[in-house]
Amino acid sequence: MAKVIIGIAGEIASGKDTAGRYIAEKYDALSLRFSQPLRDILDRMSIEQNRENMAKLSLYLRKAFGEDILSKVLLAESEKSQKAMVVIDGVRRLPDIIHMETSSHFYFIYIDAGSETRYERLIQRRQNTDDATKTPVQFTKDALLETETQILELKERADFVITNDGTLEELEQQIDDVVSQILAKDTN
Repeated sequence: MAKVIIGIAGEIASGKDTAGRYIAEKYDALSLRFSQPLRDILDRMSIEQNRENMAKLSLYLRKAFGEDILSKVLLAESEKSQKAMVVIDGVRRLPDIIHMETSSHFYFIYIDAGSETRYERLIQRRQNTDDATKTPVQFTKDALLETETQILELKERADFVITNDGTLEELEQQIDDVVSQILAKDTN
């Protein structure tokens, strides 16, 4: 059986990371994130890991090495893995998924959640250094960053859309349903 690759997209704090971690843990999948190469570079350069710095770095890397550079990095990493399933979260733009979509074993999930829910999650999770102090105005401004503006367009390309405005258990049930469908399709 070929390696199943699941890409996950969604707006800021929609639940992408939670979905990716759940799939990795429950289904023994390799977990990769589009932001990880950016975080690695920022750490190496002793630059703060905040949304603005990651957006700038992403823009510069894509201008210098091509729009699909992060996709190429993650696909190369996934090929090295012995795992039968790979989950890649944080897909942000069309060039991120073009190479992945050529595989008949690629499936794309879009996580949808309301703005208020996402803001509350963001300030509670503190994933980036500036999350805890973020105001609703700053949250809205972050959604206008170049790295965020194309995400909504990806929803139309998704194989599956999950609405994540409920409980963690409801999200996990939806993920299980989607993964079951993926595994059923992929084994046929």
